[in-house]
Amino acid sequence: MSVKFKPLKDRVFVSYTEELSKTAGGLYIPDSAKEKPQSGKVEAVGEEVKQLKVGDKVLFDRYSGSKINIDNTEYLIVKEEDVLGILS
Repeated sequence: MSVKFKPLKDRVFVSYTEELSKTAGGLYIPDSAKEKPQSGKVEAVGEEVKQLKVGDKVLFDRYSGSKINIDNTEYLIVKEEDVLGILS
């Protein structure tokens, strides 16, 4: 990751893969109908985060966090308590 971003307190900075805009059957999905991401990779953690580290692949609550756009790439900032687990 080339983005220099340091989350504060118990926040976790996560990169994620956007849902596909086209189904296997060829139908296009409008942005308004796409689900929010539910998994991603930890890119940075705040100083109060105890159970996660950079590089962890995590599963988080679909409706948690805030999307932000940095250099035309979308990221998510979630609280550590909204992370449901680490994917192995």
